[in-house]
Amino acid sequence: MDLQGELIEHPYSVYERLRDTAPVCRITGTDGTPAWLVTRYEDVREALADPRLSLDKSHAGEGAYRGFALPPALDANLLNMDPPDHTRMRGLVARAFTSRRVEQLRTPIRTTADRLLDQLGSAGSADLVAAYAGSLPSIVICDLLGVPEDRRLDFRGWTEALVAPDPAQPGAVKAALVAMLGFLTELVAHKRRQPADDLLSDLIAVRDTDGDRLSEDELMSVAFLVLFAGMENTTHLIGNAIHTLLRHPEHLALLRDDPSRLPAAIAELARLEGPALLAIRRFPTEDVTIAGVTVPAGETVLLSLSAANRDPARFSQPDTLDFDRDTSGHLALGHGIHYCLGGPLARVETEIALAALLDRYPTLELLESAPQWRRSLRSRGLKELPVRYEAARDSA
Repeated sequence: MDLQGELIEHPYSVYERLRDTAPVCRITGTDGTPAWLVTRYEDVREALADPRLSLDKSHAGEGAYRGFALPPALDANLLNMDPPDHTRMRGLVARAFTSRRVEQLRTPIRTTADRLLDQLGSAGSADLVAAYAGSLPSIVICDLLGVPEDRRLDFRGWTEALVAPDPAQPGAVKAALVAMLGFLTELVAHKRRQPADDLLSDLIAVRDTDGDRLSEDELMSVAFLVLFAGMENTTHLIGNAIHTLLRHPEHLALLRDDPSRLPAAIAELARLEGPALLAIRRFPTEDVTIAGVTVPAGETVLLSLSAANRDPARFSQPDTLDFDRDTSGHLALGHGIHYCLGGPLARVETEIALAALLDRYPTLELLESAPQWRRSLRSRGLKELPVRYEAARDSA
């Protein structure tokens, strides 16, 4: 079924139709190769935790959709691994993203958010994707990884080329990968010469003292993934949340009146308009039956997180924003052993980003009624978020 264009332009309406008529259907991926799309909540949740659905591309059959190709030095990352390698690698990185470590970052994240808002000024207009929702995660993740300020290149532009490639620029993906690899090669060399108290220095120390725990390609790949995912997903979680709130002024007023509702609100915003339409592709290691449909070993399975999160069999009135709903079990950040490692950090960044914005600007409104979404089968994010804002007089 050739649904690619529809899925990019109108994902939620297509997902609704598929949940009702073809909850497991064969579609064409962005590179023209076939894949199986799964859209019902129970099926998606079960599949996310099914060990027979591998992330390792060595299990992909000939002609299967694999997503974009990475050079070997960037390919040895958690999104391409199964246990035991996945368990080993995740354990090396996870300590940087524990809830306790993330809570310690609240003050510096708020300081960064306030500084970005200072740059916006007390009144005017701006694109909040470029000036705020994209900048905050970039600074936070670069600080965590230990990227020197004078080396903080525009990783967001390279990420955009990979996740939402422009058909008019066929060489952009390759150029982005070359630039990413060059940047990370220089960064690792720099941190070897001048180690510091940061995640990348810690991982280099592991690599250099015990190469059995971390190969050089794995070191490069984990740095790539932390930067890539830490910027991409959180940027769109924040941007989508702001956009949704501005389209629902009654919910925006609830948060202004009672900021303690922010954590529950963010869970609901992530469920309704999360940054990932699809989980990372999977390859059955044996024939697998999902909702009565047998998917042969080696073919590609795409699990729609956003379709699952809007399944009325799991969430009542799923297309409605409801801060009082029980969002437990939502799949915006995945499920099982591949649950988003940076989830705690993404939630805290989003909470602080919204709190700082609402504190600063009691007047905040969209400048365009029709949002410009990026053309992507995999992710959900705005190209831009133009707003008009005005600070309270005592904060000017």
